[in-house]
Amino acid sequence: MGNFFPRWSNWVPLQIAVCLGFLVVGAVVGATYYFTPKYTRVGYEPTQPVPFSHKQHVGELGLDCRYCHSYIEQSSHANVPTNQTCYNCHGPDKAQVKKDSPKLEMVRNADKDGHPIQWTKVHKAPDYVYFNHSVHLARGVSCVSCHGQVNEMEVVKHAEPQSMGWCLDCHREPENKLRPLDQITNLNYKPEDLGREQFYKGLQDKGAKVEDLAQVILGDKKAESLPGDISGIVALAEKTYGPKVTQKEVGTQLKHNWRITPPEDCTACHR
Repeated sequence: MGNFFPRWSNWVPLQIAVCLGFLVVGAVVGATYYFTPKYTRVGYEPTQPVPFSHKQHVGELGLDCRYCHSYIEQSSHANVPTNQTCYNCHGPDKAQVKKDSPKLEMVRNADKDGHPIQWTKVHKAPDYVYFNHSVHLARGVSCVSCHGQVNEMEVVKHAEPQSMGWCLDCHREPENKLRPLDQITNLNYKPEDLGREQFYKGLQDKGAKVEDLAQVILGDKKAESLPGDISGIVALAEKTYGPKVTQKEVGTQLKHNWRITPPEDCTACHR
Protein backbone atom coordinates (compact mmCIF):
# COMPACT_ATOMS: atom_id res chain seq x y z
CA MET A 1 0.00 0.00 0.00
CA GLY A 2 1.40 3.41 -0.95
CA ASN A 3 1.96 6.27 1.54
CA PHE A 4 -1.28 8.06 2.35
CA PHE A 5 0.50 11.43 2.89
CA PRO A 6 2.69 12.98 0.21
CA ARG A 7 6.41 13.27 0.91
CA TRP A 8 6.31 17.06 1.39
CA SER A 9 4.02 16.63 4.41
CA ASN A 10 7.03 15.40 6.37
CA TRP A 11 8.12 19.03 6.64
CA VAL A 12 4.77 20.31 7.95
CA PRO A 13 5.55 19.77 11.69
CA LEU A 14 8.82 21.62 11.33
CA GLN A 15 7.15 24.47 9.45
CA ILE A 16 4.45 24.70 12.13
CA ALA A 17 7.10 24.75 14.88
CA VAL A 18 9.04 27.52 13.11
CA CYS A 19 5.89 29.62 12.63
CA LEU A 20 4.90 29.14 16.27
CA GLY A 21 8.41 30.14 17.30
CA PHE A 22 8.16 33.39 15.34
CA LEU A 23 4.73 34.08 16.83
CA VAL A 24 5.99 33.52 20.38
CA VAL A 25 9.07 35.70 19.82
CA GLY A 26 6.91 38.42 18.26
CA ALA A 27 4.49 38.32 21.19
CA VAL A 28 7.32 38.51 23.74
CA VAL A 29 9.00 41.39 21.91
CA GLY A 30 5.71 43.26 21.56
CA ALA A 31 4.80 42.76 25.21
CA THR A 32 8.29 43.79 26.33
CA TYR A 33 8.13 46.91 24.19
CA TYR A 34 4.58 48.06 24.83
CA PHE A 35 3.69 46.63 28.26
CA THR A 36 6.22 48.86 29.99
CA PRO A 37 5.69 51.93 32.21
CA LYS A 38 6.74 54.12 29.28
CA TYR A 39 3.55 53.12 27.49
CA THR A 40 1.24 52.11 30.33
CA ARG A 41 1.90 55.08 32.64
CA VAL A 42 3.32 58.05 30.75
CA GLY A 43 0.49 60.33 29.71
CA TYR A 44 -1.96 59.09 32.35
CA GLU A 45 -4.06 62.17 33.14
CA PRO A 46 -7.11 61.42 35.30
CA THR A 47 -9.93 63.89 35.80
CA GLN A 48 -9.96 65.18 39.36
CA PRO A 49 -13.16 65.74 41.40
CA VAL A 50 -12.26 69.44 41.70
CA PRO A 51 -10.64 71.21 38.72
CA PHE A 52 -7.25 72.38 39.92
CA SER A 53 -4.81 74.00 37.52
CA HIS A 54 -1.19 73.60 38.55
CA LYS A 55 -0.28 75.87 35.66
CA GLN A 56 -2.29 78.68 37.24
CA HIS A 57 -1.49 78.08 40.91
CA VAL A 58 2.19 77.19 40.55
CA GLY A 59 3.24 78.59 37.17
CA GLU A 60 1.35 81.89 37.24
CA LEU A 61 0.77 82.60 40.94
CA GLY A 62 4.04 81.10 42.15
CA LEU A 63 2.55 78.86 44.83
CA ASP A 64 5.28 76.69 46.37
CA CYS A 65 4.84 72.91 46.09
CA ARG A 66 5.20 72.61 49.86
CA TYR A 67 2.11 74.71 50.58
CA CYS A 68 -0.15 71.88 49.41
CA HIS A 69 2.22 68.93 49.71
CA SER A 70 3.42 69.76 53.19
CA TYR A 71 6.33 68.18 55.08
CA ILE A 72 7.67 66.39 51.98
CA GLU A 73 11.17 67.31 53.14
CA GLN A 74 10.68 65.37 56.36
CA SER A 75 8.27 62.63 55.31
CA SER A 76 8.81 59.53 53.21
CA HIS A 77 5.32 59.98 51.80
CA ALA A 78 4.09 62.93 49.72
CA ASN A 79 0.65 63.87 50.96
CA VAL A 80 -2.27 65.31 49.02
CA PRO A 81 -3.70 68.59 50.33
CA THR A 82 -6.43 68.54 52.95
CA ASN A 83 -9.76 70.31 52.55
CA GLN A 84 -8.53 73.06 54.85
CA THR A 85 -5.65 73.82 52.51
CA CYS A 86 -8.07 74.66 49.71
CA TYR A 87 -10.46 76.33 52.14
CA ASN A 88 -7.77 78.75 53.29
CA CYS A 89 -8.12 80.62 50.00
CA HIS A 90 -11.51 79.58 48.66
CA GLY A 91 -13.67 79.25 51.77
CA PRO A 92 -16.76 81.54 51.78
CA ASP A 93 -15.92 82.89 55.23
CA LYS A 94 -12.41 83.81 54.02
CA ALA A 95 -13.72 86.27 51.42
CA GLN A 96 -10.65 85.78 49.27
CA VAL A 97 -10.56 83.93 45.96
CA LYS A 98 -13.63 82.75 44.01
CA LYS A 99 -15.48 81.95 47.20
CA ASP A 100 -18.78 81.54 45.31
CA SER A 101 -17.48 79.65 42.27
CA PRO A 102 -19.67 76.63 41.36
CA LYS A 103 -16.50 74.71 40.45
CA LEU A 104 -15.47 74.85 44.10
CA GLU A 105 -18.77 73.68 45.54
CA MET A 106 -17.20 70.36 46.55
CA VAL A 107 -14.53 72.23 48.52
CA ARG A 108 -17.17 74.15 50.45
CA ASN A 109 -19.34 71.08 51.05
CA ALA A 110 -16.40 68.95 52.09
CA ASP A 111 -15.55 71.44 54.79
CA LYS A 112 -19.13 71.38 56.05
CA ASP A 113 -19.68 67.62 56.24
CA GLY A 114 -16.09 66.72 57.16
CA HIS A 115 -15.58 64.26 54.31
CA PRO A 116 -12.27 64.72 52.49
CA ILE A 117 -12.13 65.30 48.76
CA GLN A 118 -11.33 62.02 47.02
CA TRP A 119 -8.46 63.10 44.82
CA THR A 120 -7.45 60.59 42.15
CA LYS A 121 -3.91 59.33 42.63
CA VAL A 122 -1.68 60.05 39.63
CA HIS A 123 1.68 58.73 40.82
CA LYS A 124 1.64 55.54 42.85
CA ALA A 125 4.55 53.19 43.46
CA PRO A 126 3.72 49.47 43.64
CA ASP A 127 3.34 48.01 47.13
CA TYR A 128 6.60 46.09 46.74
CA VAL A 129 8.59 49.27 46.06
CA TYR A 130 10.04 51.45 48.82
CA PHE A 131 10.53 55.12 47.95
CA ASN A 132 11.39 57.88 50.40
CA HIS A 133 10.63 61.43 49.24
CA SER A 134 12.59 63.14 51.99
CA VAL A 135 15.81 61.25 51.21
CA HIS A 136 15.75 62.33 47.57
CA LEU A 137 14.85 65.95 48.31
CA ALA A 138 17.53 66.18 50.99
CA ARG A 139 20.12 65.15 48.42
CA GLY A 140 19.14 67.67 45.75
CA VAL A 141 16.69 65.74 43.54
CA SER A 142 13.93 68.13 42.47
CA CYS A 143 10.21 67.48 42.06
CA VAL A 144 10.72 68.04 38.32
CA SER A 145 13.01 65.02 37.99
CA CYS A 146 10.17 62.61 38.80
CA HIS A 147 7.01 64.59 38.06
CA GLY A 148 7.97 66.76 35.11
CA GLN A 149 7.12 70.43 34.60
CA VAL A 150 4.05 70.40 36.82
CA ASN A 151 3.97 74.19 36.74
CA GLU A 152 3.02 73.97 33.05
CA MET A 153 0.24 71.38 33.45
CA GLU A 154 -3.43 72.31 33.56
CA VAL A 155 -4.12 68.77 34.74
CA VAL A 156 -1.31 66.80 36.37
CA LYS A 157 -0.23 63.83 34.29
CA HIS A 158 2.26 61.00 34.60
CA ALA A 159 5.25 62.57 32.85
CA GLU A 160 7.95 59.97 33.53
CA PRO A 161 7.79 56.15 33.44
CA GLN A 162 9.20 55.75 36.96
CA SER A 163 10.20 52.19 36.07
CA MET A 164 13.03 50.25 37.68
CA GLY A 165 15.35 50.95 34.76
CA TRP A 166 14.46 54.64 34.84
CA CYS A 167 15.26 54.84 38.55
CA LEU A 168 18.53 52.97 38.11
CA ASP A 169 19.63 55.38 35.38
CA CYS A 170 19.48 58.16 37.95
CA HIS A 171 21.13 56.09 40.68
CA ARG A 172 24.03 55.30 38.36
CA GLU A 173 24.57 58.91 37.30
CA PRO A 174 22.96 61.13 39.97
CA GLU A 175 25.08 64.11 38.90
CA ASN A 176 22.71 64.58 35.96
CA LYS A 177 19.85 65.46 38.31
CA LEU A 178 21.36 67.07 41.42
CA ARG A 179 20.83 70.74 42.24
CA PRO A 180 21.29 73.02 45.28
CA LEU A 181 18.74 72.45 48.02
CA ASP A 182 17.32 75.96 47.73
CA GLN A 183 16.36 75.17 44.13
CA ILE A 184 14.47 71.94 44.82
CA THR A 185 10.99 73.43 44.33
CA ASN A 186 12.07 75.95 41.71
CA LEU A 187 10.49 74.19 38.75
CA ASN A 188 12.05 76.62 36.27
CA TYR A 189 15.57 76.12 37.60
CA LYS A 190 18.47 76.12 35.15
CA PRO A 191 22.08 75.62 36.29
CA GLU A 192 23.27 78.49 34.08
CA ASP A 193 21.18 80.86 36.21
CA LEU A 194 23.35 80.14 39.26
CA GLY A 195 26.06 82.54 40.33
CA ARG A 196 29.28 80.54 40.17
CA GLU A 197 30.99 82.32 43.06
CA GLN A 198 27.88 82.06 45.22
CA PHE A 199 27.55 78.36 44.42
CA TYR A 200 31.11 77.52 45.45
CA LYS A 201 30.96 79.83 48.45
CA GLY A 202 27.84 77.97 49.57
CA LEU A 203 29.65 74.64 49.34
CA GLN A 204 32.57 76.03 51.29
CA ASP A 205 30.25 77.34 54.00
CA LYS A 206 28.87 73.82 54.38
CA GLY A 207 32.31 72.35 54.95
CA ALA A 208 33.70 71.65 51.49
CA LYS A 209 37.45 72.17 51.22
CA VAL A 210 38.87 74.39 48.50
CA GLU A 211 41.29 71.70 47.36
CA ASP A 212 38.43 69.21 47.02
CA LEU A 213 36.44 71.67 44.93
CA ALA A 214 39.43 72.14 42.66
CA GLN A 215 40.09 68.43 42.33
CA VAL A 216 36.50 67.74 41.29
CA ILE A 217 36.78 70.39 38.57
CA LEU A 218 40.06 68.94 37.32
CA GLY A 219 38.83 65.36 37.38
CA ASP A 220 41.60 63.09 36.10
CA LYS A 221 43.73 66.05 35.07
CA LYS A 222 46.71 67.06 37.14
CA ALA A 223 47.76 70.60 37.97
CA GLU A 224 51.06 71.93 39.25
CA SER A 225 49.24 73.86 41.95
CA LEU A 226 45.66 74.06 43.18
CA PRO A 227 43.74 77.30 43.85
CA GLY A 228 43.82 78.45 47.43
CA ASP A 229 40.59 80.44 47.57
CA ILE A 230 37.13 80.72 45.99
CA SER A 231 38.23 83.29 43.41
CA GLY A 232 40.79 80.78 42.15
CA ILE A 233 38.11 78.06 42.06
CA VAL A 234 35.82 80.31 40.02
CA ALA A 235 38.62 81.03 37.54
CA LEU A 236 39.42 77.33 37.21
CA ALA A 237 35.73 76.48 36.71
CA GLU A 238 35.34 79.12 34.00
CA LYS A 239 38.36 77.72 32.21
CA THR A 240 37.01 74.17 32.46
CA TYR A 241 33.26 74.58 31.92
CA GLY A 242 32.93 77.92 30.19
CA PRO A 243 31.42 81.25 31.26
CA LYS A 244 28.13 79.74 32.50
CA VAL A 245 27.53 77.14 35.19
CA THR A 246 26.68 73.71 33.76
CA GLN A 247 24.75 70.74 35.13
CA LYS A 248 27.88 68.60 35.02
CA GLU A 249 29.69 71.19 37.12
CA VAL A 250 26.93 71.42 39.73
CA GLY A 251 26.15 67.71 39.79
CA THR A 252 29.71 66.45 40.15
CA GLN A 253 30.44 68.91 42.97
CA LEU A 254 27.30 68.00 44.90
CA LYS A 255 27.83 64.28 44.37
CA HIS A 256 31.39 64.46 45.67
CA ASN A 257 31.00 66.90 48.54
CA TRP A 258 27.71 65.49 49.83
CA ARG A 259 29.03 61.92 49.49
CA ILE A 260 26.08 60.88 47.34
CA THR A 261 26.36 57.17 46.47
CA PRO A 262 22.88 55.88 45.56
CA PRO A 263 22.51 52.11 45.96
CA GLU A 264 22.14 50.10 42.78
CA ASP A 265 21.25 46.68 44.21
CA CYS A 266 17.80 45.23 44.75
CA THR A 267 17.60 46.21 48.42
CA ALA A 268 17.50 49.90 47.48
CA CYS A 269 13.82 49.65 46.57
CA HIS A 270 12.69 46.13 47.52
CA ARG A 271 12.71 45.59 51.26
